[in-house]
Amino acid sequence: MQTLLINPEQIVTVNTNGKNEKRKDELSKLDVLADHSILIEDGKIADLISNNSLSKYQTTEKIDLKNKIVLPGLIECHTHTAFAGSRADEFRQKLTGVHYEEIAKKGGGIWTTVKAVRETSLHSLVEIIKPRVKEFIRQGITTLEIKSGYGLDFENEIKLLNAIRVIDELYAIDIIPTFLGAHTYPPEFKNDHQSYLDEITNKMLPYIAKNKLAEFCDAFCEKTAFSAQEVDLVFSKAKELGLGIKLHTDQFNSIGGIGIALDHNATSVDHLEGIEESDVYKLSDKDIVCDLLPGVSFFLNYQYAPARKLIDNGALVALSTDYNPGSSHINNIHLIMSLAALKMGMTIEETISAVTINSAKSVNRNKTTGSIEIGKDADFAVFNTKEYPDIVYNVGRNLNYMTIKRGRVIYHAE
Repeated sequence: MQTLLINPEQIVTVNTNGKNEKRKDELSKLDVLADHSILIEDGKIADLISNNSLSKYQTTEKIDLKNKIVLPGLIECHTHTAFAGSRADEFRQKLTGVHYEEIAKKGGGIWTTVKAVRETSLHSLVEIIKPRVKEFIRQGITTLEIKSGYGLDFENEIKLLNAIRVIDELYAIDIIPTFLGAHTYPPEFKNDHQSYLDEITNKMLPYIAKNKLAEFCDAFCEKTAFSAQEVDLVFSKAKELGLGIKLHTDQFNSIGGIGIALDHNATSVDHLEGIEESDVYKLSDKDIVCDLLPGVSFFLNYQYAPARKLIDNGALVALSTDYNPGSSHINNIHLIMSLAALKMGMTIEETISAVTINSAKSVNRNKTTGSIEIGKDADFAVFNTKEYPDIVYNVGRNLNYMTIKRGRVIYHAE
């Protein structure tokens, strides 16, 4: 079956000339086409056609996108969308000056979410997650990574991953499941870290790999979570079982996470707000994506990751919301793009590349999506504007008009 997307004002191809990634100056090159249409065949991009040639396609189904612009489908490569409960009251407390550590001592913080997840059934978790996924689709997101990490025991981590699997079956977009059992130590293992590490490596990971419940294994390398040596143990087992590697690291402290990520050929290192300058150079020209999360810095009123330094030194940079209940209760990727431009010195063009092709690389999907190139999946976000800068200029506004996944319209604004 053939379909034509005709008459868009602009096609922002994010063309990579087959490289399937962008770094340094390439990050700002979007290869914008005017007076062209997109031919879709069997869910793939078949051709980019000059509008002068459209007479050849009289019988082909057409979708008129006059006064609209077309981008590759957006890729959301770092979220904690699978959670239950609310931490709104803790947010209120923080605004009145109550420190996070005081909240945690009273059983709050992440423990609030863990408790809520443990008390929520699989069916209820799915129902909680569904509207969140729909909201991402409304923004033009066609690939969505979701982590576990709020169960912190075998039963509940598996429950979260099963909920993510059900969500993947319900929606047309690609859902990428990531296991984050090494998020923090649960209360019952507060004074016995080795036993929890054994639980992850000897029980959780083998079961997850056998049942194909996750594509990646993630961990949080931080003074208040897992040391570099502990992360190394988890990643060694995950790699042995065939899982990809992603890492939360250098958010508040730099304790060796970058070295561990490089040793294990991680797909991405995420956060980097507290990265040491020497480690910036270690990531130059490496095949590892630096997934930056400006929503966390905004939400916590904390320093931003050094995007400009990473880009200028040749690192691969992506952007994501880090949507979660505690440190970035933000599920708006367009706001993230604006924050990256306003607070991290990224150009509008760089933010677009960062939420498309480089985010696709962050979840190993860059060979099939993330740019409008012939042969790739026909994944598109169609915006109700004539100029792509409007997406970032309209801070926090969702201008997405239509979301298309493998050639099929899965969302259309009223």
